[in-house]
Amino acid sequence: MLGHLRDRVLPDRQRRSLDDLQEDLDLSSGDSQAKQSAFWTMLTLSSVIAAGGILTDSTATVIGAMIIAPLSTPIMGIALGAVQRRRTSAAAFVALGCLLVVLVGAAASLVVPPAYDLLSDSQISGRTSPGLLDLVAALATGFAGAVALARKDVAAVLPGVAIAISLVPPLVVTGVCAGQAAWWLALGALVLFVSNLLALVFAGMVVFATLGLPRAAEGRRRAPRRAYVMLGLLFTAVLLPLAANTVATVLLNTWTARTKNSAQRWLSHTPRATVTGVDAQSRTLYVHVRGPGDLPPLKDLLDDLEGEVPDGVPIVVDSTRGEQIAAGKVGG
Repeated sequence: MLGHLRDRVLPDRQRRSLDDLQEDLDLSSGDSQAKQSAFWTMLTLSSVIAAGGILTDSTATVIGAMIIAPLSTPIMGIALGAVQRRRTSAAAFVALGCLLVVLVGAAASLVVPPAYDLLSDSQISGRTSPGLLDLVAALATGFAGAVALARKDVAAVLPGVAIAISLVPPLVVTGVCAGQAAWWLALGALVLFVSNLLALVFAGMVVFATLGLPRAAEGRRRAPRRAYVMLGLLFTAVLLPLAANTVATVLLNTWTARTKNSAQRWLSHTPRATVTGVDAQSRTLYVHVRGPGDLPPLKDLLDDLEGEVPDGVPIVVDSTRGEQIAAGKVGG
């Protein structure tokens, strides 16, 4: 069954040889000086472009940085080396490359005003709160990239893989947030990058292993499961914050929706009064309302919310007349 699936996904006539893969993925083989020069040049330029796109909230610019970024090359080199059980310099290139990108992001943060709300930038807010779906998408993208590298006839999809996996932008966001001392946001972006990195390595190991690549003689003497055990431990470490953030996001969305429904019922008998939105900030739910006259008693809203959101959650009603009315806490 597995052999049939492998032959369908990686037919013999389209499989690339080990020499071809090493030439593409090993920055220390062949003309190493030219490869490394291109790697560092493109990575630096990609980091600067990504920083510009993130700080200007330009999706098109960030996509351009994704296409240029060469960081996936040594990451897939790690997968190839692990399957062959041989020592490579790929991990060193990845570590130093990550450091370079984070430093570029930190330097770019110097132009950000101290009072600037980082989460108002969609390029930052979209990369600081990863969830399990991000990991699932990264795994699928990783398999697409590994199959494209292993086959001769689908290399054209690699730019799309580079866009989907998003390696450099999360690292730039990590640097920008760290430069602004927004450590939790920086950690969220870093977790997103690490999950993408692990997904690429895992997918690459699975695909390259199915090719039946010969192993290095030196590697036969080492424990064959070491790389898989380490990868499993890292995956577990990443899964915990991703799962926790996913649960928190689902609960927050549920409570926000319930609060909006309760607020709409609360205003249902007030002429021309509407709920324009509900959002959460610092563990407080803000209800934004629009209406020409006085609002109903706020206690009615709090009573309606009992059992819908956890007790003790602060509720603030924000009216279009420029007033912020602290409605108190649910169940208080």
